[in-house]
This record gives sequence, structure tokens and C-alpha cells, in this order.
Amino acid sequence: MLKGKTIFITGSSRGIGAATAKLAKEYGAKVIVHSEIDSPELENLAVELQAEKVICDVGDREAVMTEIKKLTQKGIHIDCLANVAGMRETKDFLETNDEDWLASFRTNVLGVVHMCQAVIPQMQSRKYGRIVNVSSIRGYAQGTLATRLPYGVAKASVINLTAALAKEYAKDGININSISPGGVNTNMAKDWGEEVRKRNSDVLLGRIAEPKEIAEAICFFLSDKASYATGQDFLFDGGYVIGK
Repeated sequence: MLKGKTIFITGSSRGIGAATAKLAKEYGAKVIVHSEIDSPELENLAVELQAEKVICDVGDREAVMTEIKKLTQKGIHIDCLANVAGMRETKDFLETNDEDWLASFRTNVLGVVHMCQAVIPQMQSRKYGRIVNVSSIRGYAQGTLATRLPYGVAKASVINLTAALAKEYAKDGININSISPGGVNTNMAKDWGEEVRKRNSDVLLGRIAEPKEIAEAICFFLSDKASYATGQDFLFDGGYVIGK
């Protein structure tokens, strides 16, 4: 499904990003893995997948541009981009400060902006590209939480950004979509209390997703099987939103 494609996956040391990298490799892609900091998990994944490894803060535009330029100088051109990297924290709205809001926006929104700014020019030059941005059900009115507002507002921005970029670059053969998962069984989920687990499992399908299920959706929209989809956000939430 992805044979011959080179795919850059941000935030791929664990969770959805790692699952996407592994699945993309299974589907025949050449994979580039990424994290803000180097780690044994990322190194092991890079070795396992025979993948290029990139270390940078996606919130730092200069660092992103530098790393993409290094890849280009190696003769590596990115066909597909999955913006999975993100950050969130739980804090009551009245306890949030400007730093909380700016930190969330920097990673969750500017991280997507910087990566798109870095790879879209080379996609334009080849008149081909596929980008999937990972948003969240917290970006929807039905899924938003007062204890996750910086995260939810940032993820709502990702949906809007996706639509705007799709309008701008469709003429260049670049399809840009976003995916909004609900609860996912990542390492973070292991620390959920009973109330949080119940809230995330209170969906029509009665369970949270496995990372590979979200990875399947990402890989589909990165592939040419989704060649007629652009500017859309796709809910992969087990029926969370429509069940509210």
C-alpha cells in the first residue's frame, strides 16, 4: 500500500507514532523516525525498521528546517508526512497560565506548521505529497474538557490548519487530512485512574483503541488508496462523539 514511499513520522518513539512507523514499514515504505530527544526506544525502532533517525524539537522552526535540509542533502525526499508528535497535561482551567497555553500551542500547532513548511516545498516540486495531522476528539465541542483546554484548543486549531492547507496545496498534488482519535491504549493510558478510563471507554464500541488501529487509519490516508480525500478530519473514536 505504501511501497516505494518515504514517510516521515514525528513523535515515533512510542505510542501511535511507533505503531505507525512499524505499520508503514510493513506496507513497504521507507521510514524516517523522529523524537524530540534520543532514547533507547527510538534507537531500537530505527534499527528494527532500518530507518533514518531524526532528533529535534518540532516547536523549533530552525531545528526542523535544518534536519529536513540534512535529509535532502543525503538524497532523501519525503513523499508523506505524519504529524503525530504532541503534548498534553491535565490542569483545571483557572489554574492554567500563559506558559501552559503557549507550550501546548508550540508543540501541538507550531510543530505541525514547522514540519509542513519544511516538507511542502519539496512535495510541490514533485507535484505529489500526502500529509496526515493527528488531532483529537478534544478538538471537538462534544469531546472538550475544562481540564484539558490548552490541549483541546490546540487540537481544534490543527483541524482548521489542515483544512486551510488542503485548500492551498491541492493544486500541487498534495493531499492533507487530519485524524482525531479518542482514547488510545498507549503507555500514558496505563496511568489513567478509574474515572478517566471509564470516560474514555464510554463509547459506542465500549473500549479504547489500540495504537495499531489508529496507525492503520494514518497509513490509509497517507496512501494512494485515499487519493480522493483532502481537507477532511476523520474521527476514529469508537463512536465517542456521536454517542454524546
